Amino acid sequence: MNRRAFLQAAAASAVIVPTLAIGVGFAEATNTRTKHVAANVPNLLPGFDGLRVAFLADIHHGPNVTLDFIADVVRRTLLLEPDVILHGGDFTSRDPKYIDPLFEALRPLRARFGSYAVLGNHDHKNGADRTRRAMRSAGITELNNAGVRLNRPGGEGLWLAGVGDLWYDRADVSIALSGMKKNEACVMLSHNPDVAETMTDRRVGLMLAGHMHGGQMNLPGMVNPFLPSRYGDKYARGYVAAPTTTVYVSCGLGLTGLPVRYNCPPELTLLTLKPA
Repeated sequence: MNRRAFLQAAAASAVIVPTLAIGVGFAEATNTRTKHVAANVPNLLPGFDGLRVAFLADIHHGPNVTLDFIADVVRRTLLLEPDVILHGGDFTSRDPKYIDPLFEALRPLRARFGSYAVLGNHDHKNGADRTRRAMRSAGITELNNAGVRLNRPGGEGLWLAGVGDLWYDRADVSIALSGMKKNEACVMLSHNPDVAETMTDRRVGLMLAGHMHGGQMNLPGMVNPFLPSRYGDKYARGYVAAPTTTVYVSCGLGLTGLPVRYNCPPELTLLTLKPA
């Protein structure tokens, strides 16, 4: 190959390679994966062994996350037949006008133990009060520094708790656990997994979080500089050992920033609880 041909090929590659990468990123952003996760929870009683928990985080309904995409997520979730549905916050992005349509689309989600949620930083920016009203109308209970006991016949219980957003609210673990019985199992929702790093209460057996989007763009051999955490990539995705508990961080469903994902598809999580 002569010099002129080489330069022409290099110029073409400079256009074609990024274009292909963006195309792959667009395609991956709508290719939802259902991730089945075994979740070991200390003190879990026999009546809750095998409980199926659907976890939906970071939907981000907005210009780049359509209602058709959300309808597909709802359909997939119902096919999993979960016992309880948990939402990890950041329901919408950019504009309050997306709030009501999003929760209307989530209205069909039902489970025998109910649906629960915490708010994320984007929910506070877009309008926390409006989000809360729409959430209630869709049959979703907010756990804002609060807890609820899931009950089985015979008196067995599981404490389900949630804390406020770390950036725009107050994450108060002690209040969220204030009604919990001694030696009872606890699963906690927190939009931001950084809460776990400074949590000292060992009663939380498992924390579920989002916020990180798994990095959203994970290029081979490169450290992602955009993870919104004080702790680098520690809480990027998957299971993480925090000082006093175990955290599962979902890669989330939606998008922020560029409307692409790479090496990090949207994640619908089904956790099956097991005694630790």
